[in-house]
Amino acid sequence: MFLCKKITVMWTEFVYNIGDLFTWSFGFFEFVQNHFNNLLILTGFFGFGYWMNVQYKFNKKSNVPIESKENTGWYKQDNQQLK
Repeated sequence: MFLCKKITVMWTEFVYNIGDLFTWSFGFFEFVQNHFNNLLILTGFFGFGYWMNVQYKFNKKSNVPIESKENTGWYKQDNQQLK
C-alpha cells in the first residue's frame, strides 16, 4: 500500500512538473506577442510580390501561346525553344 501511494505521488509530481515546464515555456509568446506573426505576414507578402515579378519576367521570355485555341502542336515543332 505504501509503495502504491509513493508511486502515485511521484507520478503526480512528474505530471505537475511537466505542466509547469509548459507554462514557463509559453512565457516566450507573451514576450514576443504578435510581432513574429506580423513579420511572417510581411515576409510572405514581399516574397509573393518578388515571385510575381520573377514570374512576369519568365512569361515575357517564353513563346508559349497564351490562348488555348493556339495551344495545338506548338510543343511538337522542331527547334522550339524559349526566346
